[in-house]
Amino acid sequence: MEKHDRIYVAGHRGLAGSAIVRRLQAEGYSNLILKTRAELDLRNQAATDAFFAAERPAYVFLAAAKVGGILANDLEGAAFIRDNLLIQTNAIDAAWRNGARKLLFLGSSCIYPKLAPQPMKEEHLLTGRLEPTNEPYAIAKIAGIGMCQAYRKQYGFDAISLMPTNLYGPNDNFDLKGSHVLPALIRKFHEAKISGAKDVTIWGSGKPKREFLHVDDLADAAVFLMKHYSDPEIVNVGVGEDVSIRDLAMLVRKVVGFEGTLVQDTSKPDGTPRKLLDVSRLNSIGWKARISLEDGIAQTYRWYLEQPLSREFELSTAR
Repeated sequence: MEKHDRIYVAGHRGLAGSAIVRRLQAEGYSNLILKTRAELDLRNQAATDAFFAAERPAYVFLAAAKVGGILANDLEGAAFIRDNLLIQTNAIDAAWRNGARKLLFLGSSCIYPKLAPQPMKEEHLLTGRLEPTNEPYAIAKIAGIGMCQAYRKQYGFDAISLMPTNLYGPNDNFDLKGSHVLPALIRKFHEAKISGAKDVTIWGSGKPKREFLHVDDLADAAVFLMKHYSDPEIVNVGVGEDVSIRDLAMLVRKVVGFEGTLVQDTSKPDGTPRKLLDVSRLNSIGWKARISLEDGIAQTYRWYLEQPLSREFELSTAR
């Protein structure tokens, strides 16, 4: 990519998209095309076609998606598969038809089977049954991978697919009905600290293990791979280390400064027992994550404290 190239970041207000924008701007890329969902609904094929025909971006970072945690996936499965299929199908096809040089598709580690060998290698895709709680979302993402590979094979379109592990960081979703585990824990512990609660309840047994990647590391990897990778095979993007949900909760508790106890609601689902990515392919290309989990949580908590959601709760508690 040249500094003057037209670059479209789809989903630039989301967790991953906003980090990619920050990374591109930090490297001096100034010709960025950014559209809110109100300005461009990628679920609308006609609108998407018109946008690409008018703007003709040279490079596309496809970070737009409907995302959420276990509860949201369980309650809104139809919306997760419908919206994500529409977004990625419209964007990938329109990018190819309007001359984009390269497209980067962001998938998810949930594409792998529930009981995949650990750590999960790229070749484990489609070797077993998916985790039921996020199956609709995973199926959509698998379809996106297949579409990128098919367009590369039939049309020579340079489309690559990245599979990030669990992401967190600035611009994350802290809504307890739709958030992932890490931002949910930050909010729960913070509100418990402010309100003087004696304990915080977390879902499940606490035994499942997860890998967490700071979104600024993901953005760095995405820009790096856009420049240096061009193959049909998917690439895992993670840190190569995981942590149990209970240990994660204890780490968030420490960062936030909550002194109460931790209670586990074992009536709630655990989800996949373990999700650790094998990142040897990514490391061999020349990229490794840099931000430690504790440092990343501390940075994310500082960002959260500056948000209206945090301030409104503190004001309501003070009353």
